[in-house]
Parts: sequence; C-alpha cells; structure tokens
Amino acid sequence: MGTWDVGPFGNDTAADWCNTLDDAAPDARTGLVRDTLARAADTVGYLDADIADEAVAAAALVAAQCPGGEPADPHYGPDEPVPDLTGLRALALRALDRVMTDPSEVLDLWAQSDGAPWHAAVNRLRSTLTPPPPGDQPHLT
Repeated sequence: MGTWDVGPFGNDTAADWCNTLDDAAPDARTGLVRDTLARAADTVGYLDADIADEAVAAAALVAAQCPGGEPADPHYGPDEPVPDLTGLRALALRALDRVMTDPSEVLDLWAQSDGAPWHAAVNRLRSTLTPPPPGDQPHLT
C-alpha cells in the first residue's frame, strides 16, 4: 500500500517498524528506538526513505511522552507498552533534522506531491520535542 497518510505512522515502513518494536523484548525496546534514531541522525550522504520513515515513527513515540505530545496512532503505532523514551529527545530532534535535510529520499518523494502537510506534521513533532527555554519553565512552589 505504501503511504496512506502524512502522519508519522501513515506508511508501510513505519507500521512494520512498530510491529518489530512490539515483537522486541520489553527491555530491548528503548535500544531499538535509540538505534533507529541514531541510524538516521548519523547518516552521511543520501538518507534512504525507509530509514527516514522509521526515524519519524520513533521520534513520534518520544514526542508522545513529552508535554503536549500526541499519542501514537492506535491502529498503526505499537500495541505493546513503550518504555520511558524522554531521555531520547535530543537524539529524536537530530534524527528529524537529518530527515528534513538534503540529500533525503523522503524529501524528494514528498516534493513530488503536496508535501506541505507532511512537513507540517514533522514540524509539530520537532516543536513538541524541543524543550522550552529555561526562562519559560513553570515555577514550582
């Protein structure tokens, strides 16, 4: 089927990756998410669409655990519990930055259609993952 939605889980690659995450042992899930994000973030040269799609899905799982984060897709996201991934925020941001930087196959593919909604979805993830500046943190009393 390929891609059916602009969301982070709206393609076969992301859905398959979520199945792999579900099949992983509970204590291996954080490592799988970390490795997926690092594979994209550390890519030098042309970034394959499959690596990018998996990284966007992984970043969405991290963002889902941040304040204001949207929950993972109930149909195509993981079914099994996801461990605390908030420690991967910076890596998730680096991965998304790489996905959105040429040369990136997914950028080329979205450029062939109206990629604006996909760009907006990725930018929402980036916004959720970006910690507020220290002065904007609420004060605890």
